[in-house]
Amino acid sequence: MSRMSTWLDAVKFDQNGLIPAIAQDRDTGRIMMVAWMNREALQLTAEKQQGVYWSRSRNKLWHKGEESGHFQTVHEIRLDCDADVIILVITQHGGIACHTGRESCFYRVLTPNGWQIVDAIKKDPNDIYHAAHGHDHGEQHGHTHQHAQASAAPSSLPSETIDVLGHLARIVQERKQASPDSSYVASLYHKGLNKILEKVGEEAVEMILAAKDASDHHTDELIYETADLWFHAIVMLGHFNVAPQAILDELARRFDLSGLVEKAARQT
Repeated sequence: MSRMSTWLDAVKFDQNGLIPAIAQDRDTGRIMMVAWMNREALQLTAEKQQGVYWSRSRNKLWHKGEESGHFQTVHEIRLDCDADVIILVITQHGGIACHTGRESCFYRVLTPNGWQIVDAIKKDPNDIYHAAHGHDHGEQHGHTHQHAQASAAPSSLPSETIDVLGHLARIVQERKQASPDSSYVASLYHKGLNKILEKVGEEAVEMILAAKDASDHHTDELIYETADLWFHAIVMLGHFNVAPQAILDELARRFDLSGLVEKAARQT
């Protein structure tokens, strides 16, 4: 018996001859994706030192990145204690592992309000895959075409919301502990509240000027300046450890109040 077949014989494939494979980023430790391997895919992965998987929907091998160009260099292959799960320690070329154009397939976080998307799309899937080739994005992870369509437009699902503000607030909080030389946000916190408020004021003025110059068909600058204002407002809230959700909750509380009633209540 060859040495290659010996190590493969220690792996417990399921009744379909498959084993789940978890791809984990070597530098960050983040889980990038989960797919399936059969015996041949695992052997090729070890030989090529690149991720090769088994597509259940297309019933064939697929080399990760064969169409997207986002190959995976495999640095280490690990087998769990029950010998029925594989972990690949990888470098993800292009920084995109998910067919939705995100860094990782695990871009949703469970919150009290349901599943929230916390990872932005780094590249439009239509720019990654060529529709003319009839590529089924879902095949990458052995999913069905229907599942792929749902994943490609996650914001259309009623159970999901995109928590961009919350994700930004978490990043801002992390920057509070960083060196002021390594981060713009950290430098603002290092300079203190007055500097942060000064920036909020500057951005508010720039937004107003952009609004005066905007029209129904030319709003790009207004959008840009409003984003700057919101960003610096989140930095300001972070100084007081106030999450954007608290502001959203206050706005939601006002939905059932008329403006006059709400204003009277505040004065009382």
